[in-house]
Amino acid sequence: MMLVGLAFLLWALYISLQSQAGFDHVASVMTHPFAKFIAWGIVSSFLYHLVAGVKHLIMDTGVGETLQGGRIMATATLIISTLLIIGAGVWFYAS
Repeated sequence: MMLVGLAFLLWALYISLQSQAGFDHVASVMTHPFAKFIAWGIVSSFLYHLVAGVKHLIMDTGVGETLQGGRIMATATLIISTLLIIGAGVWFYAS
């Protein structure tokens, strides 16, 4: 998902930087609900990846290396990423 999303974001960046008309085209495409859904999916995968990466950095310091600690960290990762993803969805669809 992240690779396809990155290709979409690079396309949008390329078109929007070409000219004012290109920017207006990308801006109009991004107002469509399906485009917002795609962008939300891309941001969701990046947010989960970010939270999981922070979890691994914390575990590299020695915190949560036990089985019980790993389960707690995994649960916290899912809860935090879910809250961030819901927040991103509200932000995308409110604008």
